[in-house]
Amino acid sequence: MVVKIKAFGISRDIIGNREVAFELTGTSVGDLRNTLATQYPDLKKLKSLFIAVNQEYASDEAPLHETDEIALIPPVSGG
Repeated sequence: MVVKIKAFGISRDIIGNREVAFELTGTSVGDLRNTLATQYPDLKKLKSLFIAVNQEYASDEAPLHETDEIALIPPVSGG
């Protein structure tokens, strides 16, 4: 299945684009997280990386569908 991913902050820098179409062999957020970590090893260096599906944070067990809106949300710092 092909999913479209929007990347924010440092995850966008690591992936090299704001939005990317990604071939996913699994069907869950956890499968996506593992595939992304394999293709983009620098993502593993982040202290945390949340994945949102349809504008809500999703657990690794959450299912994915081609029509879902997926976003990578890295740690945010500010002051």
